Amino acid sequence: MALRMLGKDPESKDGASPTVYLDDETDNYLVQGWKVLDAERLRQMDIPGHETVVEIPRRMVQFFLEVKGEHGPVV
Repeated sequence: MALRMLGKDPESKDGASPTVYLDDETDNYLVQGWKVLDAERLRQMDIPGHETVVEIPRRMVQFFLEVKGEHGPVV
């Protein structure tokens, strides 16, 4: 598995931030974020038992390749 870090939340303190990765082998994104524990928000989603939900700030969208329109620099 070859993961490439695409970017960390630039506003996060101490580097403990949400992060976006790309798996070069599967061409899938991996997102590290805050656990969503709010029952009301979770009830609004259909989440299978083998999946989970994490939250990232809108400013992180800049790290997704489709948004950048390139395979640009890895941060």
